Amino acid sequence: MVVQEKPSKNSSKRKEKKKIKRNSLYEAAYELFITKGINNTAIDDIVKRAGVAKGTFYLYFKDKYDIIDKIILKKSRGVLKEAISATENRKNHFNDFIEAMIFFIDYLIEYLKKNKMLLKLIHKNLSWGIYRKALLDADQNEEMKKIVTAFVENINRNENYDTEDIEKTLFIILELTSSICYSAIILKEPDTIDNMKPILFKTIRKIINK
Repeated sequence: MVVQEKPSKNSSKRKEKKKIKRNSLYEAAYELFITKGINNTAIDDIVKRAGVAKGTFYLYFKDKYDIIDKIILKKSRGVLKEAISATENRKNHFNDFIEAMIFFIDYLIEYLKKNKMLLKLIHKNLSWGIYRKALLDADQNEEMKKIVTAFVENINRNENYDTEDIEKTLFIILELTSSICYSAIILKEPDTIDNMKPILFKTIRKIINK
C-alpha cells in the first residue's frame, strides 16, 4: 500500500503566499482596468499597485492580455453564479422554466445596472465565450454548466428543437441580453434599460416558445 505524504507546513505556506500574490495581481489589474482603462494600464502599473516584483507577474500570466482574459472569465463566472443562486432559491415560485429564465435574466440586468464598470469590461464576453469555456472546462465553469444543463433539459421537451438549435438559442438569449445591457445602461440607447426590459422579456419568451 502506498502511503501518501502529507504536505509540509512550509509547502502549505508557500502555496498560500503564491495565492495571495496572484489574488493581489488580479485585484490590482481589475481596479486599474475599470478606472484607467485597459489601453492605459501597463504591467508596471499592475505590479506597483499589487506590491510585487515584475517577475512575479510572469509566474502567473503570459502578458497583460492573459490577465485580462482571466479576469473577464472570473468576474463573468461570479455574476452568473450569483444569478443562478438567486434563481435556485426562488425555484418554487416559478410556474415554468420560462419564468425562471426571465427571473435569471432580470437578476443579471439589475446586477449590471449597479456595476456599470464591470459591465464595460465583461459585456462582450458574458455569452458565447463563457459558454464555450464552460463546455471545455466544466470544473472551472460549473455555473455556466448549470445554465446549459437546465436550458437543454427544459427546452428539449419541445420537439421542434435539436441539440444544435438548443445551443444556438441559449447563445442568442445571452448575447441579446449582454448587448442590450451595454447599449441601454452605458450608452442610454435606444432607451433606458427599465423601458427595454419588457421588450427583451417578450422577445425571450418568443425565442423559447419557438
